[in-house]
Amino acid sequence: MDGEGLKAKRNKLAEEAKSVSAEGDADTSLISLGSPERFINRELSWLAFNERVLEAAESKKHPLLERLRFLSISASNLNEFYMVRVAGLRGQVEAKVDVPSQEGLTPRQQLELVNARAIELMHNQQKCWRRIVRSLKGEDIHVLEGDELRTADKTWLRKFFLEKLFSVLSPIAVDPAHPFPFLPNLGFALVLALKKGRRKETLNALVPLPHLVERFIRLPGDEHRFVALETVVTMYVDKLFPGFRVAEVGQCRVLRDSDIEIEEEAEDLVRLYESALKERRRGSVIRLTINHGMSSGLRKFLVGGLDAAPETVFALKGLLGLADTGELIVDNRPDLVFAPYAARFPERVLDFGGDCFQAIKAKDFVVHHPYESFDVVAQFLRQAADDPDVIAIKQTLYRTSENSPIVAALIDAAEAGKSVTALVEVKARFDEERNIRWARDLERAGVQVVYGFVHLKTHAKISLVVRREGKQFQSYCHFGTGNYHPITARIYTDLSFFSCDPALCRDAAWLFHFTTGTAGPVEMEKLSVSPVNMRATLIDLINDEIKFVRQGRPGTIWVKLNALVDGEIIDALYKASQAGVKIHLVVRGICCLRPGVSGLSENITVQSIIGRFLEHARIICFGGGHAMPSEKAKVFISSADWMPRNLNRRVEILVPIENPTVHRQIIDQIMDANFKDKAQSWILQPDGTYRRRSRSPKSFSTYEYFMTNPSLSGRGSALKTGISKEPSDRAETVAKPSDTKPPAA
Repeated sequence: MDGEGLKAKRNKLAEEAKSVSAEGDADTSLISLGSPERFINRELSWLAFNERVLEAAESKKHPLLERLRFLSISASNLNEFYMVRVAGLRGQVEAKVDVPSQEGLTPRQQLELVNARAIELMHNQQKCWRRIVRSLKGEDIHVLEGDELRTADKTWLRKFFLEKLFSVLSPIAVDPAHPFPFLPNLGFALVLALKKGRRKETLNALVPLPHLVERFIRLPGDEHRFVALETVVTMYVDKLFPGFRVAEVGQCRVLRDSDIEIEEEAEDLVRLYESALKERRRGSVIRLTINHGMSSGLRKFLVGGLDAAPETVFALKGLLGLADTGELIVDNRPDLVFAPYAARFPERVLDFGGDCFQAIKAKDFVVHHPYESFDVVAQFLRQAADDPDVIAIKQTLYRTSENSPIVAALIDAAEAGKSVTALVEVKARFDEERNIRWARDLERAGVQVVYGFVHLKTHAKISLVVRREGKQFQSYCHFGTGNYHPITARIYTDLSFFSCDPALCRDAAWLFHFTTGTAGPVEMEKLSVSPVNMRATLIDLINDEIKFVRQGRPGTIWVKLNALVDGEIIDALYKASQAGVKIHLVVRGICCLRPGVSGLSENITVQSIIGRFLEHARIICFGGGHAMPSEKAKVFISSADWMPRNLNRRVEILVPIENPTVHRQIIDQIMDANFKDKAQSWILQPDGTYRRRSRSPKSFSTYEYFMTNPSLSGRGSALKTGISKEPSDRAETVAKPSDTKPPAA
């Protein structure tokens, strides 16, 4: 799909879908609670999110190599989107499914709108790449084309090709004796037209480029000078086909369907996934990107050999595989990246000599990552493994890292004779292999490994430690909004809540019984759990705010999520808005709710924050009939976004925050600062577009605030010394949303 005619096609599709929420085309003045256009299409909303990521790559406020990183992330995001979401749409189209989505678009309509929008995004990514390359040159970091190389460079590269690449490459001629080769998912290859002597016949061939060889080859010398792998291979490709003349060289990159479906009657979940992973690389072609200007003959050969549908083909002028550009982020230019940030260790734990159990027993506390170190979570489990009085540890593992300190602690605890149970989720997309490997290691150490449910992902983040104290057993628990992953904890904003509240600990134990046993869950004392009762709990809390308004009391809802998709929850928010409830949402990514629509959602604002860290925490606050912020508000943290999969098909938790200091930190610090942010915030408009918040060089940044202001609940005795004041006492105070206007719709 080339650039010509794209706008016309998109306009035509938008006109057809005008009554069913094609972004920017619905007449919002006519939208009612019963009409499908009250929803924004999920896939288009995701593309809008990735456009905001690309905008971060364009921002001159970010250091140059960080802009390059955002570009790489944007390209990588789009790859995964195609491998999973677009693959699902194509599957529905091929199965002739024409059931409309909640906003009224059929799978085919969605697929065509997505492709039209995505090609614009890909062209914008290429424009961004060219601008960054020019800027890199000004910083003496050069990405060179073949005609920019010096004679000495070519001599060195020829030797590099013959000594290192020649034996690694596999040139494949395609003729009756040599069928078209399989190109795996994310496969990158040169496509060639070859001629021999004066013959008119053309022989086609491919040279797959190995993904374990660096994409950008650094030239020798003190300068930062790079050449793309495909440029080098193209320069010397004739060495691979002696006796032939290279008539044309093209490039292609393949994305394939990477979705895995669970067999309903699977008896061994792990074995199923081990075999399914082998099949993943042979999924159907979902996107085929080729170089702009590839001849029709070579294009026909490539498309036919890959059995790619015409609508999956995208011709781009520039660098294919922009996700690889992250390799160019050199490590000796600190002036071109964000200043390093050292996370604080919670002083509340240091008050007790690093004893996590004593700190938790003294008072509940929350740790705000990445501003406060994930080491405290690892130390909690490390201490549990080493403590002879600890008798049992239970742990969920959805995603973790290589050489994980969490896994190491669980292994050591089991080898020390403690009762250790690990609920390993093997269905964590793209981390299945790693999780299976950890499960095997844990089992060998004596850990009781449980794989959860066939039809439900266990996405809840819980650690439970049982310790013998005198003649009693004391439980300690950790609830998180993010994964037990020390690497992502440095860049994801998340919350870790520690408590020894007996009811919360009993609920955590019941949840482990539910996931490891066969009996259904009992009614929890404090936790709400999906798919059991979280949806009902949330809707009841929303309806309570409506009742308060009708009683003449304030009705307020504050929410921070990664995604808002669920139609039932959105409709409940619409009804609350119609009743006069003030609703302020911070939704980083997908948002299918239309804010600011007269008569429907004029009391709802939606803000998205995109910047240095990835917003990942889920926080839900209900005013409870009191003006917000209020110490009487109902505050929760959660592992779940508001999407059907989280509420219907995952084991998730909603945790009430009742400790006054933690409660105050979440409302008066975290939510407050998020609402005030202008430096990296966007506001969702009624038509589905996003508008950058007005900003100045001194615009308030939530990231800068939290990097320089220790959290309230983690301060411990340091709070009493006056070393660091709370936000309300500072000159650069975080204005409360109740005192200033919330983000305008």
